[in-house]
Amino acid sequence: MTDLDDSGTWGAVAGTDILRLRARMRSRIRAFFDASDVLEVDTPALSAAAPTEPRVEPVRARVLGETRFLQTSPEFPMKRLLAAGIGDCWQLARVYRDGERGRWHQPEFDLLEWYRLGFGHHDLMEEVEAVVAATLAPERPVPRAEYITYSQAFRRYAGVEPLSADMEEVRAAADENALSPVPGLDDDDREGWLDHLLTSLVAPRFAPDRLTFLYDWPASQAALARIDVDDPRVAARFEAFWGELELANGFHELADAGEQRARFEAENRTRRAEGGAAVPLDERLLAALEAGLPDCAGVALGFDRLVMLAAGTDTIDAVLPFPVERA
Repeated sequence: MTDLDDSGTWGAVAGTDILRLRARMRSRIRAFFDASDVLEVDTPALSAAAPTEPRVEPVRARVLGETRFLQTSPEFPMKRLLAAGIGDCWQLARVYRDGERGRWHQPEFDLLEWYRLGFGHHDLMEEVEAVVAATLAPERPVPRAEYITYSQAFRRYAGVEPLSADMEEVRAAADENALSPVPGLDDDDREGWLDHLLTSLVAPRFAPDRLTFLYDWPASQAALARIDVDDPRVAARFEAFWGELELANGFHELADAGEQRARFEAENRTRRAEGGAAVPLDERLLAALEAGLPDCAGVALGFDRLVMLAAGTDTIDAVLPFPVERA
């Protein structure tokens, strides 16, 4: 793919055909949700609060003399709309995450997010498969997806039971598979080592030409999802992959305001323990949960990565007019 021009520094990276492809895919998404009677919404990109997830760093901005945060996801304001009674809704939003740069990562990117009332995470996985198929056609066929639990995938590809393994067993699985430590990863960071196993050993074994849904994640890695009443080790969370490329992250949404506050506070403690800064809790979201979030499931899907699949490229820069270095 060639640039729209040869200026070198001010020209676009993605060519005209890629930009037209992006526009067509946006139209297909809109047509899918229009046909399903799901309402398109817009919410603010700036907020007085931010998600507390330790490994997602928000971008701070100074606005009207006060610190604000650019959204890492439109999730919190969309949940406020749900609590206010808006019903099924979707949004294709520009989001921002500091420190994320790589072959598949940009600090500024497009995120497709939607919520469905009365859905559990299994219902939503099926709809994600339908959305991906409708959006990629006709550029790329979408074979039937594989559905596998987090536990099954780790037992199959890493030889360890992630729901019960202690730190020694997790490290042993890494050693047996000759995985080198990640710089900065503490020896006793069990969740970090499980994530290392997932990205370095498990996900690379997924079929390269179709979706794989990894579901029923450990409760310790699902701060916004409901816990399984039959097995409290497990939460109603899923991720969708195409090969090893993560596309989407979804939940049967937690609706308990007190439990959500406790999880936010625990994540802020983790942030401080890891040398980071705590972030303000979203009190408006918590008030909305207290007022009553309807039973629903929600998912966030990386639109730029979907365009990568349609375009047949393996770098996010190739599908953007101006990556961060040219912004």
